[in-house]
Amino acid sequence: MTLSLKLQKRLAAEVLKCGKRKVWLDPNEVNEISMANSRQNIRKLVKDGFVIKKPENIHSRSRARLAAAAKAKGRHTGYGKRRGTREARLPTSLLWMRRMRVLRRMLRKYRDQKKIDKHMYHELYLKVKGNVYKNKRVLMESIHKEKAERLREKAIAEQFDSRRTKNKASRLRKLQRREERLAQGLNFEQKKK
Repeated sequence: MTLSLKLQKRLAAEVLKCGKRKVWLDPNEVNEISMANSRQNIRKLVKDGFVIKKPENIHSRSRARLAAAAKAKGRHTGYGKRRGTREARLPTSLLWMRRMRVLRRMLRKYRDQKKIDKHMYHELYLKVKGNVYKNKRVLMESIHKEKAERLREKAIAEQFDSRRTKNKASRLRKLQRREERLAQGLNFEQKKK
């Protein structure tokens, strides 16, 4: 007749902090083990090596790691492996949010560095929202172009102003000379008389 070691197994599981399936009771020491009816006794048996906690089963992840590495390279992602729709796999709204955040961050940075003024920032911000720029490179090129255009306009305006003032000055000089000549002519005539 075999002794039931159900109680001992349960107590051992609690003492060893594992499941009952992980508890090993020495089959040669059945009588000794069956006498143990308290946790204290079980601890003594564990110390003596009659009750042992079985090792964890090995569950290798090497195949999973290999598969993940292959997937990272882009393997196993053909039409036959896809379950969700294109939208479900990578939503367009997510792509839009990423792009907006990248472009707006860039605009903020440029404004803080004083590369663009607040008016230009606002103008570009609205254009970004209106889907005018598809990435940072395009936006950067646009900013450089705009700045160059503004500088050119400013230079032209300055040139125009300087030309206007120059013309005005020459006109004034001409008038003065004419007045002086007239005055000299009148003086000459008066002397003759």
